[in-house]
Amino acid sequence: MSNPVRVLELRSVRGTGGGPEKTILLGAAQSDPAAWHVTVCYIRDVRDAVFGIHERAASLGVEYLEIPEKHSFDVSVLPALRRVVRERHIDIVHAHDYKTNLLVWLLRRLDGTAVMSTAHGWTGHSSRERSVYYPLDKWLLTRLPFVVAVSSQIRDELIRRGLPHEKCEVILNGIDHRRFRRDPARESGARAALGIAPGEFVLGAVGRLEPQKRFDLLIDAFATLHRDRPSLRLRIAGDGSSRTELQQRLDALGLAMLAKLTGHTEDVAGFHHALDLFVQSSDYEGTPNAVLEAMAFETPLVATSAGGTAELVEDGRHGLIIPIGDLTVLTRTVAAALDDETGRRQRAAAARQRVETDLSFETRMRKLERIYERLVHSPGGPALAREHAW
Repeated sequence: MSNPVRVLELRSVRGTGGGPEKTILLGAAQSDPAAWHVTVCYIRDVRDAVFGIHERAASLGVEYLEIPEKHSFDVSVLPALRRVVRERHIDIVHAHDYKTNLLVWLLRRLDGTAVMSTAHGWTGHSSRERSVYYPLDKWLLTRLPFVVAVSSQIRDELIRRGLPHEKCEVILNGIDHRRFRRDPARESGARAALGIAPGEFVLGAVGRLEPQKRFDLLIDAFATLHRDRPSLRLRIAGDGSSRTELQQRLDALGLAMLAKLTGHTEDVAGFHHALDLFVQSSDYEGTPNAVLEAMAFETPLVATSAGGTAELVEDGRHGLIIPIGDLTVLTRTVAAALDDETGRRQRAAAARQRVETDLSFETRMRKLERIYERLVHSPGGPALAREHAW
């Protein structure tokens, strides 16, 4: 291709965002500018006082812009987006959530714009999301030209909803294994920063403090394990709507000095360098970046089979995979990992090898770029025929 293909990555999120932000921003930062001109565009609610995506984009040198909205149903967003696409000569608009899926569907209907989406999953827990937004989102996704699913579970759900097999491909999230690498020299300082004394063993978790992450189960498992292992400590990095409830749980169990909610962190590397074992206790995930990070940092891990986790981690080889929502199994499996130092180290080394190959960010980007090429070279070029939008 003589001129780079112009891609607009489109996303709407509040606050600090989550795993998709890492994928979107890093993908834009690492794209080949000779072939792909990538602009990241976020729909930003002007009432959101903690929004921080622009700072992360700037730190990566990503071309970034925002479309402001006064409220969740601000109709001025669509004409503003149409102007961006027209003025920047965008070839492909790539959506990443239910609001932007609706916007790209409308773009295609109105202007014949080439569009696609990545389905990261449906992890919200509000009644409006479950009863209105997510059913609408699945309906919209089945009517887009192409959808990337971040796990087989998500792909299968969309196919059940009517998306043709040939219009969907699973691309597991990847990670920049060069950037995410363990440095033993950092461990003592990282542990001190989290208040970990020499000789203490640290369980850790990273994620938004929301009900589906089931940090309540992890806290309960820790409470049981600590009775026989007084040197055990727990640190959970993240923030969200469940923070107060989780802190109250720690207080009620008398664990507040041993297990701490450390809040949102941009220094994921520092956090992992303090950990001895990473635990994911989620009921639902897409393809969790937190698990990929643990694998890259060679932090031994125990994780539920939620979403695409079992596609990232082969049980017994890269980590230990357990059923969803089972406190007894979670407690028993963490205990087994604590008692098996050799196994922990072997699985962590194998996990690191996997993120350097099959799960590298380069592998993911090459797969995505092949989809962009198919869209660009589809009949009619980037402006796909409107009559096929339905």
